Amino acid sequence: MSGRARLAVCAAAATLLAGTALMPLTDGAGWYFQAIFLVVMVTGAGALARRVPLARPLTVLAQVVVALLVLTVIFTPGQALAGVIPGPQSIEEFSQLYQEGTDDVSRYAIPAPVSDGIRLLLLSGIAGVALLVDALAVTYRSAAPAGLPLLALYSVAAGLNQEGTRWIWFLLAGSGYLLLLLAEGRERLVQWGRMFGGGAPRTPAAQDPLGDGGSRPVSPVRTGRRIGAMALGIALLTPAVLPELSGGLLDGRTGGGEGPGGGGTVSAVNPIVRLQQSLNQPENREVLRYRTSDKRTDRDVYMRFVALDQFDGTSWTTAKRDIQGVPENLPQPAGYTRSEVKADPFSLDVKVSDWYRQQWLPMPYPALKVSARDGWRYEPEGRSVIGDHGRTTAGAEYQVTSLQLEPTAEQLATAPAAPEPLRREYTRVPDSLPGEVLEQARKITAGDTNDYERALSLQRYFTSNFEYSTEVALNPEDPRAIVKFLRNKEGFCVHFSFTMAAMARTLGIPARVAVGYTPGDAQGDSSMSVGLKDAHAWPELFFQGVGWTRFEPTPTRGEAPDYTLDQTPSGGSSPSSSTPEPSESADASPSPSSSTSDCPAALRRSGNCETDEQAPGADPGSNSGWPGGTATAAAVGILALLVLPALPMLWRIRERRRRLASGDTLRAWRELTDSAWDFGLWPDEAQTPRTMISRLVRFASLDTDARTSAYRAAAAVEQVLYAPSPHPPTTLTDDVTRVRAALSASAGRWTRIRATIAPRSSVRILWSWSRRWSALSERWLRSLRGLRRRPSEEGA
Repeated sequence: MSGRARLAVCAAAATLLAGTALMPLTDGAGWYFQAIFLVVMVTGAGALARRVPLARPLTVLAQVVVALLVLTVIFTPGQALAGVIPGPQSIEEFSQLYQEGTDDVSRYAIPAPVSDGIRLLLLSGIAGVALLVDALAVTYRSAAPAGLPLLALYSVAAGLNQEGTRWIWFLLAGSGYLLLLLAEGRERLVQWGRMFGGGAPRTPAAQDPLGDGGSRPVSPVRTGRRIGAMALGIALLTPAVLPELSGGLLDGRTGGGEGPGGGGTVSAVNPIVRLQQSLNQPENREVLRYRTSDKRTDRDVYMRFVALDQFDGTSWTTAKRDIQGVPENLPQPAGYTRSEVKADPFSLDVKVSDWYRQQWLPMPYPALKVSARDGWRYEPEGRSVIGDHGRTTAGAEYQVTSLQLEPTAEQLATAPAAPEPLRREYTRVPDSLPGEVLEQARKITAGDTNDYERALSLQRYFTSNFEYSTEVALNPEDPRAIVKFLRNKEGFCVHFSFTMAAMARTLGIPARVAVGYTPGDAQGDSSMSVGLKDAHAWPELFFQGVGWTRFEPTPTRGEAPDYTLDQTPSGGSSPSSSTPEPSESADASPSPSSSTSDCPAALRRSGNCETDEQAPGADPGSNSGWPGGTATAAAVGILALLVLPALPMLWRIRERRRRLASGDTLRAWRELTDSAWDFGLWPDEAQTPRTMISRLVRFASLDTDARTSAYRAAAAVEQVLYAPSPHPPTTLTDDVTRVRAALSASAGRWTRIRATIAPRSSVRILWSWSRRWSALSERWLRSLRGLRRRPSEEGA
């Protein structure tokens, strides 16, 4: 295998190894075998183009064409010409698939099912990286910059995959890049000659004048392998060994500490983005299934997994808190001190789906006991159980015992003040929070006499005046996000829970946001199935004696607790009396908003999705077909794809005609040397015309007539350049034409095709543009210098 072929194989291997980092993002890896085939085809096209040989840009263009043809065969054979060549319908189908792919990426949680759109995004992305790596490392002989597209491919995958096994994919991607660098280093070294590692018998150290014991010289290639392997090992191991570099590639831990009683911390993370993705899934995939220990079916089991307790004015996150081993019995819930509060213990057997991976263990709040396998840690403040050392919920089976607290309205209304440390921490709001939030909260709760009534007024305000929609975007960078939500009166559970918790804090009520799942759907085997669309967020408000208490401000989602229904606690006014009337913008019923994005991908492709923009009675087929603008753009693109490769050939034909028709001896000579260049004889401006012709005669083995014409052309040029009174022939057109015909006759078939379609001398176009640009830049610089001097001279 030649050095360049070995480099091409290593470039393909590096791309495929880096592409393995995408495999955990999908539910199934069948697409990876198609990626292997696609990368092999792109690499093979580059190898054949370099074998011809084609010019470097044409080599890359050939690989692009092959990649497009392969993608056409895989995705749009029915719309392509002969099942291979993409036509207008194929381009339209590709556009539709790309749109569906981007929609599916934003809607599906990881690991996502491999729809046609997602598969197209994966394959086209890997094909693009393979083409760039092959072009940089093999075609342009620069392997080091080829690491940039490989790094981009790995970074995208690593940024989406938050699991603790990312070091495996880094190891594969890094090994592929190292292999590519070693192959390039070996090829460069071989160009200097063969490395002999010795062969003579070793001499004793005493007889060795250099004192090296007569050892054989170590091959630089072998040394490079050792250095590369050592660097890769250091990159993997150093962050895991040094405590101050925790969170490295091998550190899949959520917290520190060893053993069941160790300490550590859990860092602030935000699951809200994944929650919105779950709600926008077209398919309600099962996340977990649980079964209660008793026969009660009226139990509202919210599977909560984390509490967001830090508020920065726009979003809520978890604080960095200490974690510890999971105790056999969890401590008493914070704030639960009143024995008269009804508390009903119950147990669940939970089985999480194999595909669902996250770091928190879903369980009802407040849990009293958790029986799970090793690898889980406990965070006391939020009463969350967190995976350690890369432990996730995938396939987890566990038992949990929890309390179902059922306080009465009177118990909440007469709750004493919360402890000062807790109240200080959980009523903290940043100065950046707009004052309108506090003003609106006070307006909503005007006339209420205690925190419970204020909480009820806030809840009823949202459920009565707002609409539910998962299409409203989240913008964690907008300091006025809450104000916009209050004005637009539309959002999903994150908006409602965030805003109610923030308003509660401004009123002095300790509040935080819980994230988890609503109870799910009952199954025939007496179990409950919880799916992605059951993802939910709700506010938790603290009442001393009861503890953290769930409220439900999101309309049409979840179940409002019994203690938040219309009740009049003794000693207090009716909560409904302080609730403001619905605003004018709340006339519409709080039903989920409809959007074309709710339509499944299959229906979108078939055109069966109904949209609000489609007028009643309109003909669905009136807008079918290809829009005129799109057709024009596609036609222009296809025309450009056909014309661009032909530009060098067209330029040479035009330039040849101009030179030979001019009757100028020097221009005819330039055409002769450029023709020899097109057929493989590199021009040398330092040589005399006679020496150039001698090289040409030997290179092409010209016949007698062609040799005579070539020497006659050289003599004419010498006449023009050196004679005191030159008398060149009137024209050299016939001589140049005869020599060119002889060059074509003596060349091979591929050389003739290369000289016609991709002539080497066409590079003069770039040289000409470069000279013109330099001249134009120089004129601009002179003009700028003149303008700068002119004011100073006038001032003088």
